[in-house]
Amino acid sequence: MRLTLRQLQVFAAIARHENVSRAADALAMSQSAASSALVELERQFERPLFDRIGKSLRLNATGHGLRPMAESLLTKAARIEHYLDGNSLEPLSVGATLTIGNYLATLIMGDYLRESPAAQLRLHVANTREIVQQVLSCELDLGLIEGEAHDPNLLLTPWLNDQLVVFCAPDHPLARHDAVDNAQLAEQAWIVRESGSGTRDLIDRMLFSQLPHYQIRLTLEHTEAIKRAVESGLGIGCLSRLALREAFRRGSLVEIPTPQFTLSRHFYFAQHRQRTLGQGAQRFIALCHARWDQQEDTTALPLPFIP
Repeated sequence: MRLTLRQLQVFAAIARHENVSRAADALAMSQSAASSALVELERQFERPLFDRIGKSLRLNATGHGLRPMAESLLTKAARIEHYLDGNSLEPLSVGATLTIGNYLATLIMGDYLRESPAAQLRLHVANTREIVQQVLSCELDLGLIEGEAHDPNLLLTPWLNDQLVVFCAPDHPLARHDAVDNAQLAEQAWIVRESGSGTRDLIDRMLFSQLPHYQIRLTLEHTEAIKRAVESGLGIGCLSRLALREAFRRGSLVEIPTPQFTLSRHFYFAQHRQRTLGQGAQRFIALCHARWDQQEDTTALPLPFIP
């Protein structure tokens, strides 16, 4: 075999950092050794893998095709190494969208680390678009996302059902209605998530598309910020029922009945189609199922503690 795992490890690190020096530091090797490993890999197959732009290296089309295969092979090699060392789980990077990250993923992290105290686990919380991009670029081993994403290299597996809810402050005029029609909703000031989030995508497709006109007063990137703004009387919002359960229980927010809309969606596990999940990712998914396999949707989930 003409290539080595070390060459692939250097290639993957440079792809991640887009800089030979930073990649060499991450691998605890000299810059010249890292550069030589990359040059030798490209020379062996006469296939450049990066475009050289100043001091940065950007993956070209060949490099983009190689990266998930290299990452998958390195994951398998890490599993062998950890097995031979007596360890069962390789380091794991998980990405979660905001609702999942704030209300579900941390609970799974606790289960995971209680079961394997020595495991290395990283959680990155962002919107759906960013999590999907990082899964596709192999920066994350596994993504937990809200709503759907469409890319031929992305593999989505359904996990839980979720429901979005329109809500307002308890002293808002719509709080006293048994049902609210589209004309009334169109007159309101809306406080919503940013474009690129799974929540905003569903609102745009299933709710705003049915209103004759609508006014977005504020666009915020965090669910808690939206809840606080709505509590302050700045407008109405639409978020996952999971994110609103505690506020509904306290009475600081109330649901606006909107039976004319179907605001249900799935939570999904997202992975790169060409990458093999390591034992850590497989165990993380198993813990997700173990905790909530009996639940049909997030409205039945145990209430998380929110300080």
